[in-house]
Amino acid sequence: MAVIRVGLVGLGEVAQSIHLPVLSDQRDRWLISGVYDVSSSLMALCTSQYPTAKAFETAEALINSPDIDVVFILSSDETHSRFVRAAIQANKHILLEKPACLTVREIDELLALTPNYAKTIFVGFMRRYAPAYLAAMEELPDFADITHVRIFDLISEGRHFLKKSQNVLYPTDIDPVLLARGAEEREALIREVVGGDAPADLVRAYRGLTALSSHHISAMRGLLGEPDGVLAAHRTNGGANTSVTFDYGHFAACYDAVVDDLGLFDAMIEVRSNTKRVRIIYDTPYIRSLPTRLEVTEAGAAGPVTRTYGPLYGDAFSNELETFHRHITDGTKPLTDLADSRRDLALMAEIIEQMKKTVRR
Repeated sequence: MAVIRVGLVGLGEVAQSIHLPVLSDQRDRWLISGVYDVSSSLMALCTSQYPTAKAFETAEALINSPDIDVVFILSSDETHSRFVRAAIQANKHILLEKPACLTVREIDELLALTPNYAKTIFVGFMRRYAPAYLAAMEELPDFADITHVRIFDLISEGRHFLKKSQNVLYPTDIDPVLLARGAEEREALIREVVGGDAPADLVRAYRGLTALSSHHISAMRGLLGEPDGVLAAHRTNGGANTSVTFDYGHFAACYDAVVDDLGLFDAMIEVRSNTKRVRIIYDTPYIRSLPTRLEVTEAGAAGPVTRTYGPLYGDAFSNELETFHRHITDGTKPLTDLADSRRDLALMAEIIEQMKKTVRR
């Protein structure tokens, strides 16, 4: 099996808690060859933990290094477009953490660079590679028979789980000027979508859509195909909570996202027909190899009968990277590529337009 040399741009909590450990576990597929972060303390930590990794002075130096085959772009959202552009021009394979970008415009500019680009761009929506999700694909009712879909994310942010399970370094040595510039760039990109005079809660709602909600929007599309549109969308709790109804013609897909500080994680996709219910249940991704479950309930002569798949301990991130490696070595096209992410971002922009019509209470 080909061992592919990886360079990581961005060494925050996702890199430390997930990508670096998975890459290390899959040593027959990957070699951690280079790292870059704006924090020198993070680079020092990662090169001490992963001795094969060289610290690069800039992201561009890593991307253009002949010792790097694939670039993992794990940096802040507003930097994605710049680093993907550089990696395409350097003819490197790319794993891009979600969201691929913050605007459709950025995606379109990147897609314009790809006609003669023969490498693989893989966007990291790991829920679409979870064992329960893959098993559910074989259990769904026929599309014409679906009557309703229910999706929710009732969760707390990663820090609630990481502080109890892992020793993640949150650096204090990043230049404040650099942080402020990044925040300004991120705000400007978000306001391209929500509007220059949009209220703060609409800005926060879009941030939530491109962060937490992007996983289930992508997973929904992977299971059901493209919706006809967005019937309704609301935001409450200062934009932290969202409710969206997607139009699938003869049925609706209802999505709710609630972010709180309870320290709980409750995420699910449920697809129903008149005689069958398929339910995918997720746990937090911040603790590796927590199981996913699939429940399939069907009407029986004596009442409902439920079959449970799992707990399924296969790690979604591990599956994702195995799939990425296979695409690289086989030259095949990922399901979660830039064009696929463009459809997510276009839907999110439509959600925002519906939210603007909603009278807030």
